[in-house]
Amino acid sequence: MQLIPTAHPEVLVLEPKVHGDHRGFFLETFRASVFEAAGLPAIFVQDNHSKSGPNILRGLHYQIMAPQGKLVRCIAGEVFDVAVDIRKSSPRFGQWVGVHLSADNKKALWIPPGFAHGFLVTSNGAEITYKCTTYYAPQHDRSLRWDDPQLAIGWPITPAVILSDKDRNAPMLQQAELFP
Repeated sequence: MQLIPTAHPEVLVLEPKVHGDHRGFFLETFRASVFEAAGLPAIFVQDNHSKSGPNILRGLHYQIMAPQGKLVRCIAGEVFDVAVDIRKSSPRFGQWVGVHLSADNKKALWIPPGFAHGFLVTSNGAEITYKCTTYYAPQHDRSLRWDDPQLAIGWPITPAVILSDKDRNAPMLQQAELFP
């Protein structure tokens, strides 16, 4: 497994070694020793699985207390996955990274704690799985507006993006509760 830095060096793309033949393929989706060697947390306490239809945009989500690191993979379809640095003390505060994850490219994205996360389904449907470093805590769950002009995320927008009420009504970066 190769860890590839993105434009934001704390956000990493994981590219697995895929072993394939006429029967199909095999790959490792996670190896603790690779994470430990890179100085990343190697303990995950919760796995999640999400299924979404075309043009669904979920996010940008984060937990203000007990922030979660997430290892995200798309196992069916394709998504444009985004991580936004929302640590006010970071030199990259407000900057985002977007990566296409798909069942075909088999890549994963490491999103460290202190980042908001979201994705847009760019295929006829998609399923993602993600490992989390801390448990989901609904009382600390927060959202950030996906189309905040200050963030200027380059979503591959389709004419009919579908949002939850929570995401449609999320605050802009200037009004959001953020990390120090």
